[in-house]
Amino acid sequence: MSHTLLATVAVFCYLAAATFIGMRLFRKEGWVPQRNLGLTIGFAGLILHSWLLWDSIFSTAGINLGFYHALALTSWTVIALMLVSSLTKPVDNLGLILLPAAALSLVLEANFAEVAFLRPSASWPLKIHVLLSMLAYSLLTLAAVQSILLAVQDHHLRHRHPGGFVRTMPPLQTMESLLFEMIGAGFVLLTLALLSGFAFLENMFAQHLVHKTVLSVIAWLVFGGLLVGRFREGWRGRTAIVWTLGGFVLLILAYFGSKAVLQFILHR
Repeated sequence: MSHTLLATVAVFCYLAAATFIGMRLFRKEGWVPQRNLGLTIGFAGLILHSWLLWDSIFSTAGINLGFYHALALTSWTVIALMLVSSLTKPVDNLGLILLPAAALSLVLEANFAEVAFLRPSASWPLKIHVLLSMLAYSLLTLAAVQSILLAVQDHHLRHRHPGGFVRTMPPLQTMESLLFEMIGAGFVLLTLALLSGFAFLENMFAQHLVHKTVLSVIAWLVFGGLLVGRFREGWRGRTAIVWTLGGFVLLILAYFGSKAVLQFILHR
């Protein structure tokens, strides 16, 4: 099967899964798909996504972490975490946003090929650092989308509009608990990623890394401050949402922002 055809089918699966999730959340009358239907089609898309990544990113020359390939790899990690977590927790609603975003990443990866190899000869500490960073970004992406849904739910409840898709979501307290579970796990992984970078990489403040390092450290402080505020002051609601989205924006700028500048502007 050609790369383009495979990407097309994977995109279709992701969009179909998002559609079924949307129908379950918003539709009031007529046929409403079962929760398992959206998850099953989402897993089918994930399998095809895995095949695509194996075909385009992994080779004997190394791991291709060009901008669009890295975006597709990150989206795969996010979707995998979401779908697996959905088997035991009510987080499949996140797919309403994440699945179309993953589909877009596949479209971009299939149409804009570029090369930026992480060589097979790269040191194992560097590979561990990359893996930890990817997992941290992915978990905190889930937290950011969870905070958006939490904001919508909070807005509806404050204005006494509990109907619509809000009625199909878990209680507000459950949504907040899930949010802080994601942030806590993501913060631990981000801490390990930063420690591995400082411990094993030659110079985290080299000219081509300084912006990424500084922004990542600031994001770490934001998420750490949020967890401290939650533990000591009971922060929740809008405060938690603002801090979560602020930290997420910093992480996006740290990784994809710096990567875009290096690859597309400085051509490194």
